[in-house]
Amino acid sequence: MAPYILKRLLASIPALLLVTILIFGAVRVIPGDVCRLVLQSPDADIDPQTCNAIRANLGLSKPVVEQYFDWVGGVLTGDFGRSLISQRDVFSEIKERMYVTLELAILSSSFAIVSGLLIGIYSALKQDRPADHVLRILSIGWLSMPNFWVATLLITFPALWWGYRAPLQYRHFWEEPLVNLEQLMLPAIAIGLSMSATLARLTRSSMLEVMRQDYVRTARAKGLSSQTVVLHHALKNAMLPVITLLGLQIGFLLGGTVILETIFGLPGLGTLLLTSVQLKDYTQVQGLVLFFAIAVLMINIAVDLSYAIFDPRVRFG
Repeated sequence: MAPYILKRLLASIPALLLVTILIFGAVRVIPGDVCRLVLQSPDADIDPQTCNAIRANLGLSKPVVEQYFDWVGGVLTGDFGRSLISQRDVFSEIKERMYVTLELAILSSSFAIVSGLLIGIYSALKQDRPADHVLRILSIGWLSMPNFWVATLLITFPALWWGYRAPLQYRHFWEEPLVNLEQLMLPAIAIGLSMSATLARLTRSSMLEVMRQDYVRTARAKGLSSQTVVLHHALKNAMLPVITLLGLQIGFLLGGTVILETIFGLPGLGTLLLTSVQLKDYTQVQGLVLFFAIAVLMINIAVDLSYAIFDPRVRFG
């Protein structure tokens, strides 16, 4: 397995290089003047010499190609640069906020996996019965609702009906675990609902396909219980496409946290990215997007490795 992981990591290098080029070019077409943002003078006239000095201090007066290689060279040594606005180390800011986004991703993924698999399996076992039709309709409904709209409903209706409002000031899990979970419960549900619906529909179709296979009929003919047939023979083989979809969804989930963290006021990577784009903080945006890209690549490798757990025929050379 180690040689396979090494090959995948080496194959990821060109993709990461392409990502760095796209990030570096994209942030520089964002309209706005960094000089005015640093001086907090959007309308007043600014001395050109002052702006030139600020750009030189931030390294923006160099040729674009030289700026790119300086940035990539720093990333290779673990230096993501310094924020143009706060002058703090970019990676330090990422480390401070990544735990919020990571916890939100874990909670929403856990909700989606548990509910999606249970609904999909139950719907497959009750194929074309009333319960199956109801669950399929609910899944379609969840898929059709955007995350931000669900989040708005989860904030509005509990406040109107029961006077409930989640705590506003964020608390870390290790400080006040119950308050922390209370704050993250609603955004996790808002993100996890659409993920759950997609997983449920794919689990159902995959389970129905596997249940028609000859080895499942043979297992039933041998007198094995329905629980044994479903859990030990059908489910493991039905999980391969579900795992693939889950890996893709977790990658999209990282981007979806930008909106949900903003709505619920969570100090995660999503809100940091949005603020950095608004302030034209080039280095912070570059570091955040590159961090997301690396996370997605690692998730894809982990998904590929998990195939061997569910399918003994899969071997990595």
